[in-house]
Amino acid sequence: MNHFDHLYALAAARKGGEHALEARLQTPQAPAVLAAIPDDRWLSAMAKAVFRAGFNWQVVEHKWASTEAAFRGFDPAALAAMPDEQLEALLKDPRIIRHWKKLKAIRANAQYLVERAAQHGSAGRYFAHYPSSDYSGLLADLKHNAAFLGGTAGHYFLREMGKDSFILSRDVLAALRRENVFSGTPGSKASQAAIQSAFNQWVAEGGQSLTRVSQVLAYTIGA
Repeated sequence: MNHFDHLYALAAARKGGEHALEARLQTPQAPAVLAAIPDDRWLSAMAKAVFRAGFNWQVVEHKWASTEAAFRGFDPAALAAMPDEQLEALLKDPRIIRHWKKLKAIRANAQYLVERAAQHGSAGRYFAHYPSSDYSGLLADLKHNAAFLGGTAGHYFLREMGKDSFILSRDVLAALRRENVFSGTPGSKASQAAIQSAFNQWVAEGGQSLTRVSQVLAYTIGA
């Protein structure tokens, strides 16, 4: 496994130099900023990730203002208690993408956030203070306890909210395989542990954040 400086140099060479590479790299939000995000915004972002999965992202974006209105701003407590009859009524609402399983997933994710808020003071505090050194554990929590947020849907949700994160995109996985980080399927417990360990090492070597390391890895392979 190469040192992070080697990966950075490789990515910079592919992108036209360090200045061009730096212009592409994102910085995650500080925990205090994430903790201050209201829980309804976390649910809104989760819902958008759910609707995007397997669907045209531009269509989802075009409908998002009306979707916010249909779900009354995504208040987690209200949606967590929504009965089936109200969810079924939304299947006739032209303002939203009408998909029964995804509508139920929004209610399930509202319940998930209510539970995390009860445990940690707010959903924002839960996500904000989940340690980057065990980020794969947060992804596993979303996969097993939230709905429709396994795989990259959960990855993109957290990245867009500003959580320090890695995304196991096709390019990142290719880079991880090239670096002999894991073998077999990336979703196995052994692979997840190896991937987290590799990211932690690269962060310690000067990568600064999971987000930065993840993007540098992607740029060593793709666009």
